[in-house]
Amino acid sequence: MSLLTHTIELPDEAATAALGASWAPHICAPLVVYLAGDLGAGKTTFVRGLLRGSDYQGTVKSPTYTLVESYPLEQADFHHFDLYRFTSPEEWLDAGLDELFTPRSICLIEWPQQAEGFAPAADLTVNLSHLKTGRLCQLAAHTEHGKRSLEAWIKN
Repeated sequence: MSLLTHTIELPDEAATAALGASWAPHICAPLVVYLAGDLGAGKTTFVRGLLRGSDYQGTVKSPTYTLVESYPLEQADFHHFDLYRFTSPEEWLDAGLDELFTPRSICLIEWPQQAEGFAPAADLTVNLSHLKTGRLCQLAAHTEHGKRSLEAWIKN
């Protein structure tokens, strides 16, 4: 069950990145965000925008082959996971990913269903889907912490 939802249409890749950047001032650790959507829906683009909005200037690459890309910033440690290649949920334990979930962590998890039963529950879900042109982004808060973050962004 979601405590709060919000939907926005994104006409292009730049709008997806801008959405992430605009949300950055309204999040704080610890936070777990599930990133849902088909291949190519803009999940990494959203994360890139979020990191840019958090003053990260380096390269932001998809963790498809590395499993996780970490970005230690002054305000929080961002960890971007891509679990697409998991063949069983137990791989979460084998990879030792729980160690990255700390009070300073903002964890963004693509394909969280691949680690069902092992990945921590989401505070928020960002669901990106294809439209004829652009994307549809549905944001859902699942915890009070997630709700506060989403409400602050909506009011901005």
